[in-house]
Amino acid sequence: MAEAVGTFLAALSVDEAEVAARFMVGRALQQGEDKRLQISGRTIWKIVAEMVGVEDQGEDIFAAAEDFGEAVAIMLGHRTSNPEPTLTIGEVDRALHDIADIEGRHARNRKLDALRALFERSSALEGKYLAKVLIREMRHGVSEGMMLEAIARMVNRPVAEVRRIHMLEADLGRTVRILREGSAPPIGSGRIGLKPLKPMLAQPAADIAEAFAMLGPELAFEHKLDGARVQIHHGQGSTRIFSRRMNEITTSLPEVVDMVEKLGERSAILDGEVIAVDALGRPLAFQELMRRFGRVKDIDRLRAEQPIMLHLFDLLALDSALIIDYPYAERAHLLDDLANAASLETVQRLMTPSLSEAEGFFRDAIAAGYEGVVGKALRSAYMPGVRGRGWVKIKHARTLDLVIVAADWGYGRRHGWLSNYHLAARNEQTGGFSEVGKTFKGLTDEQFREMTERLLALKISESHGTVIVRPEVVVEVGYNDIQRSPQYEAGMALRFARIVRIRSDKSVGEADTIEGVERDFKRQLVRPLAAKV
Repeated sequence: MAEAVGTFLAALSVDEAEVAARFMVGRALQQGEDKRLQISGRTIWKIVAEMVGVEDQGEDIFAAAEDFGEAVAIMLGHRTSNPEPTLTIGEVDRALHDIADIEGRHARNRKLDALRALFERSSALEGKYLAKVLIREMRHGVSEGMMLEAIARMVNRPVAEVRRIHMLEADLGRTVRILREGSAPPIGSGRIGLKPLKPMLAQPAADIAEAFAMLGPELAFEHKLDGARVQIHHGQGSTRIFSRRMNEITTSLPEVVDMVEKLGERSAILDGEVIAVDALGRPLAFQELMRRFGRVKDIDRLRAEQPIMLHLFDLLALDSALIIDYPYAERAHLLDDLANAASLETVQRLMTPSLSEAEGFFRDAIAAGYEGVVGKALRSAYMPGVRGRGWVKIKHARTLDLVIVAADWGYGRRHGWLSNYHLAARNEQTGGFSEVGKTFKGLTDEQFREMTERLLALKISESHGTVIVRPEVVVEVGYNDIQRSPQYEAGMALRFARIVRIRSDKSVGEADTIEGVERDFKRQLVRPLAAKV
């Protein structure tokens, strides 16, 4: 498959190959820009149904189709005449960028009109794949990892080199262009791009002792804050802030800009966490913070109503040099010096502790209201977009970040709401999702209403009171333990699952894996021997 995709990309022009690499993994625009389109599956379905005039046959068509794209193709096939396939990669790319750029008065209606015009030009087959690209559900087996292998074959370069370039560029299309144009920097280059880097992620560990077993004795621990990850680019007279999903949120967090501008002429890329605080500066729940993210109106009012604090924990670039290959210990030292000079807050950190000291640090973190701690190997590099072996997270409560793949209509007081959520973990073997339980617990009435609207916008099909949705919503789920269950294909289910919080800041690619759930399940089977009397 990688060979076939690589051969295809090599036959295209550079401009076409850049776009095709994105389209083939279901990404309409560059990494971090998808949100500007504001197009849901529900929107696409409504447009196509109105075009064809068969809105009342929607359920039957969904039942006959294998996926959303095929359902759209069936709908378009009901037209009296099917246009010839004339759309080019470049035309579709320009049209999608034009839609994303629409702002101002009546922007929503103008976006829909432009999208309708694109589908009117599409043949049934073109419409099928246009819909698939827009909802990020290609279902052909070409994952991001597979695409990187294909790109390596396209230019006959080592996969490791391609992965490194993608790690720094964070976008498959830009990676293709750089390699095709021969402008790739050397592997050890400290070149800083203008785009955000993907955040490095941590693996879960059961406890402090396991963190030592995984990382060795040369490690440090940091408080794990209940906030939102931000990456801050400061330099050349500006400060820009990006979310962990690489969307720019500078306008939403003006006080963070004010804080970081104390760095003056120094340039830096900073990794940190923003938390919501009360009038006394005490941390508040994650959901309070989400009121601020993505907002562009009433910022002054929100700034007064919901103060925030910034805590830094890593330094990715300093004075125009990328330092992600520096060991963690050196990056931490440079960060402390930089933050102290500008009166910026850093997370509390404990370097090279003993096991008992680290366990005490963990207990103190929990007592102070933090989620837990993150352990970091002193020699670990910063690996953008990778759940690297150099970082582990230890939480007080048992939680997993899972994806909602379906929901049941509620009854009684929850009538009219999608209120029983089917929870799934990523399956790295199949590229899909494996269910591990359901829950109707954890949300407020207002959150149930909001979640119903959000899931209906992601609806793929519906049968017997269950709505199947595109896997886009990530939730943090608390549970008591994991038990064997023949009800699910994975053979496991969460016991007493409840939603702890909605992770709007996380993508499905950051959700926990079914392999990780299985490891947690096996840990439960190991019990300490009873002490002899």
